[in-house]
Amino acid sequence: MVAFDVTPDTADAPDAIAVGRRIRHLRREQGLTLDDLGRRVGRAGSQLSLVENGRREPKLSLLRALAEALGVEVADLVGAEPPTRRAALEIAWERVQRSPLYASLRLPEVRVGPRTPTEVLEALLGLHGEVVRRATETAATPEEARRANRELREDMRRRDNYYPDIEAAADGLLTAVGHTAGPLSQRVIGELAEHLGFSVHRVDDMPRSVRSVTDMRHRRFYVPLDGSVAGHDARTVVLQTIGHQVLGHTEPTSYADFLRQRVEVNYFAAALMVPQRTAVPLLQRAKARRELDVEDLRDSYAVSQETAAHRFTNLATRHLGLPVHFMRVHRSGVVHKAYENDGVRFPTDATGAIEGQTVCRHWTVRVVFGASDGSAPYRQYTDTPTGTYWCTAHLDRRPGPFGPGAADGDFSVAVGVPYAHVRWFRGRETTERSRSRCPDPTCCRRPPAELAQRWEGHAWPSARAHSHLLATLPPGTFPGVDDTEVYEFLEEHAPR
Repeated sequence: MVAFDVTPDTADAPDAIAVGRRIRHLRREQGLTLDDLGRRVGRAGSQLSLVENGRREPKLSLLRALAEALGVEVADLVGAEPPTRRAALEIAWERVQRSPLYASLRLPEVRVGPRTPTEVLEALLGLHGEVVRRATETAATPEEARRANRELREDMRRRDNYYPDIEAAADGLLTAVGHTAGPLSQRVIGELAEHLGFSVHRVDDMPRSVRSVTDMRHRRFYVPLDGSVAGHDARTVVLQTIGHQVLGHTEPTSYADFLRQRVEVNYFAAALMVPQRTAVPLLQRAKARRELDVEDLRDSYAVSQETAAHRFTNLATRHLGLPVHFMRVHRSGVVHKAYENDGVRFPTDATGAIEGQTVCRHWTVRVVFGASDGSAPYRQYTDTPTGTYWCTAHLDRRPGPFGPGAADGDFSVAVGVPYAHVRWFRGRETTERSRSRCPDPTCCRRPPAELAQRWEGHAWPSARAHSHLLATLPPGTFPGVDDTEVYEFLEEHAPR
């Protein structure tokens, strides 16, 4: 028999489907109809049907009323384990039909009722598991990196992209050097390094495979002469290097460990440049005025749009009660970075990877390339299969491999929220609106029928090959780093 997984996605926070199935199980056990239960809790049976089918997430007040009506505790309704194996199968199949992979197959919805044989459910799930397995085999290059990245992103979502220990470490270091407000200057950054017993050395011959090098023997941080890497803020590289020391990082034991450390030092650097102690009051005051704007963080702390947008996601849920999503997308539509805890459905492959996928042409993060010259943010409402989202996007032009202004250096950065939360943001009055049906391929993946009819068979594009698509993971403790080059560099620069 083909094996398939029917365990919940998260043990700590059961989703609406699992809650609905537990309510249905308990209702049927007591011989109640939907209308019977509806009368007990003061709701229409049709409303409870949406809850039982996982189409609507019940509020706590309704959960309490349902628990009382069914003679159980609220915890019995939100428990992690499905009440029966049959319920587990139904939940697993419901999740399958809501997945991007199933949607891309354009198959009809299969409604499961009490008369649907359990063997049919098992067969459907087994077949889908085999489709996923085969799709994964063709998509996972390099498989370890994609899996590690997906697991890390899921962990970030569980945390609401907020790391209190890193916030505390950054705040403690700023306190130690007496920095209380304003943008972080190069002088203060030097003081941060000195406080840790290191000195910063800017050189023009950095090894090509590294952002920075730390000489642990002589307590030196080596960074590029201009301080920047690939167009990033000149301060970021030094702060990330300091972060490895403050956070106690040791040599990575796996690619997943390497990736986790990279995320942590990025967070640490942003927490130093946009400190929680001053940024949160600024954002809370803006929310009270219904004038939230990522640009205020950018301008107040003299950071890049990307840093401001990412930092907003760190603080928005924990301190402002706002679910949010963030994207950094290349002009070609390829996703380079993404985060969400607001239910927006990012494009994914069969392994669940987002990075490297192409985002819908109708989303704000792509429309901005044709709607803005980069001098002002572009705001838009987008209707999607999972709801309506408001987003603010900004062009982020950086030098590409062919020099300033090259298209490969054109990116956009976007932050968005569900429609219910847009009332707190500046720019909510925009009349720009779009509709996305992705992952339905007829939305934007296929050319318009008239255009295709005119040109199909008469075009032969020569695709640009990206060698990294075929590459395996670079070997070594630090992937992609040439150890010989680094050791020769340290030998050359070590004090005599």
